Amino acid sequence: MKKIITAFVALFTLLFLANCATQIKVPEDTKREWMLVEFQDFTKELMMTNKAQLNLTQQTSPNRFSANMGCNNMFGKVIFSATGTVKFSDVGSTMMYCDKNMDLETAFSKELPTMTNYKVEGHYLTLSNAAGKKMKFVAADWD
Repeated sequence: MKKIITAFVALFTLLFLANCATQIKVPEDTKREWMLVEFQDFTKELMMTNKAQLNLTQQTSPNRFSANMGCNNMFGKVIFSATGTVKFSDVGSTMMYCDKNMDLETAFSKELPTMTNYKVEGHYLTLSNAAGKKMKFVAADWD
């Protein structure tokens, strides 16, 4: 009888653990709206004029991001790890044409999925990849 009860408890525990989904949450120090301030050869003035931003506040659902470079709304999935890695995937956007904004937007949407590391230093977030490309953001709520 003890063997049956032990087997039942073990089976129940195994099934319970198999159905648990671990949800990776955005680290607290990244849960902000971030303004893009350094990216490729684009000027900071252009990025500020366009209000180029990355939103990691998870307003719609966990592990989601939104972004805007001055024209189209971008969105997708983001997964952060405690070890400083990040993965952006399923990146999509609305499809409007905006004169003078398309170069920044096209470059950003192409490079964002290649970013694999993140670092938060004070009010700055830096995304980088293995090729040495970087995106630097400042917290939108920082004065």
